[in-house]
Amino acid sequence: MPGWSGRFWARTGCSFDEFGNGKCVTGDCGGTLACNGGGAPPVSLAEFTIAGGNSNSNSDKDFYDVSLVDGYNVGIGIKPTGGAGDCQYAGCIADLNVNCPAELRVVDGSGAVVACKSACDAFNTPEFCCTGDHAMPATCAPTQFSVMFKAACPSAYSYAYDDASSTFTCSGSDYLITFCPTTGI
Repeated sequence: MPGWSGRFWARTGCSFDEFGNGKCVTGDCGGTLACNGGGAPPVSLAEFTIAGGNSNSNSDKDFYDVSLVDGYNVGIGIKPTGGAGDCQYAGCIADLNVNCPAELRVVDGSGAVVACKSACDAFNTPEFCCTGDHAMPATCAPTQFSVMFKAACPSAYSYAYDDASSTFTCSGSDYLITFCPTTGI
């Protein structure tokens, strides 16, 4: 069986007509109910690369993570069940919108914070986006914003090279994705 890679995200504040046309305040995917592609940042992501085989060799491990690299709109968690290996919970339980720095805030019509942009999305510079001269782990360090995200959500990616504490593996597991989790178990 071939493997699969993909992302899951929450959309908030959505309104669609009977034809599936409309929009969402966060996580919109082109103004349609049936997404074809990713959600518009800022959006919290559950990311997966699922192995295609059934053995427990390294090549048959699933890789999964929760990423805040594209920003944050809601808490999200991934809980593996029934797998073998280092099958750990990955997630962001904290509500980052509550303490989102002013320069990263996305607000709705009433002024309520509905999402928190990534520094890359807010400033679009190489040092925040890990591009150009900052396109390698040695030259793209955590920023004050990614450090804040990491402190609130230790098992989630906070910037492009946050692999060591944010990528998880498991073999032969089922995965439960929870939006707005209240615990990490």
